[in-house]
Amino acid sequence: MASIHFEDVGKVFPDGSVALEDLDLTVEDGEFMVLVGPSGSGKSTALRILAGLEDATTGVVRIGERVVNDVEPKDRDIAMVFQSYALYPHMSVGDNIGFPLRMRREEKVSIRESVAHTAGRLNIGTLLERRPRQLSGGQRQRVALGRAIVRDPQAFLMDEPLSNLDAKLRVEMRAYVAQLHQRLAKTIVYVTHDQVEAMTMGDRVAILREGRLEQVDVPQALYDRPASLFVAAFVGSPAMNLLLGRLVAADGAGMVLELGSARLTLSAELLRASPELLSRAGDEMVVGIRPEALRQAGESREVLEGEVTLVESLGSDLLAHVEIDAPAVLAGEQLDAAREILGGDVNGTPPQAARLTARLEPSVPVKTGERLRLTVEPERLHFFDPRNERALARA
Repeated sequence: MASIHFEDVGKVFPDGSVALEDLDLTVEDGEFMVLVGPSGSGKSTALRILAGLEDATTGVVRIGERVVNDVEPKDRDIAMVFQSYALYPHMSVGDNIGFPLRMRREEKVSIRESVAHTAGRLNIGTLLERRPRQLSGGQRQRVALGRAIVRDPQAFLMDEPLSNLDAKLRVEMRAYVAQLHQRLAKTIVYVTHDQVEAMTMGDRVAILREGRLEQVDVPQALYDRPASLFVAAFVGSPAMNLLLGRLVAADGAGMVLELGSARLTLSAELLRASPELLSRAGDEMVVGIRPEALRQAGESREVLEGEVTLVESLGSDLLAHVEIDAPAVLAGEQLDAAREILGGDVNGTPPQAARLTARLEPSVPVKTGERLRLTVEPERLHFFDPRNERALARA
């Protein structure tokens, strides 16, 4: 096994486009690290640089203690699993798995034993005589994994290996790959664009945006304490609600958050945890609210109220989409979609009314067209500076 280190790694393509900029990232020995981000974020470029399929323009890449910038891919002692499986169609499953060992000119008996052992670990021992065209997508992916595992490398690199599978099989294979990592106890660097896949599989998750590392942490910390507006919008399904509000000084040492016509009193506990809020009286803030932090209001006067525009019943819970009079804030993929629709810069367009998504109990009586009153605990609010898009730190 080996740790992996990106040290100030940058990549600029000949046409001048910047794919990676000052990437600093350490993957610990035996860790399952997921690189996630939208298309064009640099995640696959980082993996290809690590594999030796692309050269870094700047910076140093180390596997263990060895600098590998000028080391050939075949000499890096890593194995890569591709999105396309990359199986040889004219070879049997057994021959596909054993191909790397034949390239190393190992003995035939040793190859047969290694292939049988690897196929047994992957539950494809009965498929060794079949051709790839006779296999399902999940079976082909296991063969691709087997061809990587049989080499017994220091680390595995996986580039969106499950994206070609249907939704149900993708869920099954997520669990399978995670269990396989536990059995192999090897370093894995895994690239995906699917944040649900990233959150459920990784020991840690590195979120990239436009070639820069936005945040790296354990999945729950990314969800609970996003460091930026982009991370807040990217992590979570349904996405975090983002609104534009204003902080107003209240009587005494208190603080009130104005969201459209609603006024929410910030508790003393929240102000102690986020003392920076006290110095922001009169300032606009981007406010984040997770859907599960909203609930149907009782008699409280401090509510977010609006018309229900859509109700989605998921069985275990219910998603109510409620339009309120606070301005919406676009970030992450929502902002990218708006730019495509509106053609470039959307900063000058008038802000739209926010549509809150609330995750409620399935028994809550709510219908499209009705008015719904929602409450939120102030301690569950997230605050972001609209100028630099960074989260206000909490103690």
